[in-house]
Amino acid sequence: MGNLLTIGVLVSGNGTNLQSIIDRCNDGSLTARIGCVISNNADAFALERARKHGIPTIHLNHREFSGREAYDATLIKVLRDHGVDLVILAGFMRIITPVLIDAFPNAIMNIHPALLPAFPGLHAQRQALEYGVKISGCTVHFVDAGTDTGPIIMQAAVAVDTDDTEESLSARIQLEEHRIFPLAIQLYAAGRLTVEGRRVVVSSPPVAAQKPR
Repeated sequence: MGNLLTIGVLVSGNGTNLQSIIDRCNDGSLTARIGCVISNNADAFALERARKHGIPTIHLNHREFSGREAYDATLIKVLRDHGVDLVILAGFMRIITPVLIDAFPNAIMNIHPALLPAFPGLHAQRQALEYGVKISGCTVHFVDAGTDTGPIIMQAAVAVDTDDTEESLSARIQLEEHRIFPLAIQLYAAGRLTVEGRRVVVSSPPVAAQKPR
């Protein structure tokens, strides 16, 4: 396990993106290990998903802390205790503070169900339908102090059908989330992501050394 990227996943709900990351770690297409899964919700099914795979789980009830900064300070301690290199927000329904962001600079990733910068915040799929867009999708980005404003790593487009509901569009977007989130994490694990201002530059994979003939 020594050279594997160690990720910590923050969750609040069902954990389908967590499951896609677990599956990719298990099949070897994602060269990382999940050091811990942390939730502010004791009933999050994501915790059960992690337990089934022997991943350490931690419940941190935000109501037991004096404020967001105090909560995030404890998050940092738990993440560091588990050797986490990269923090993944996978349906974590809390606003994180600069306390956590500064502790993991350009090492916190989130996935958002829209093509940012369009439709940040909650209910992105509903926003897209109400606006009447023809194309929606999802975005993996590094987290900064704004709401869904961090540098964009990867995006996937999803066509909007005329009869789409919020639920049907969300379901198709989620399939793309499950595909591109592990891919973005793998690029980080391979050392191929560089942040230059607002741009995330993806370097080419190293050329394998050719054996002499």
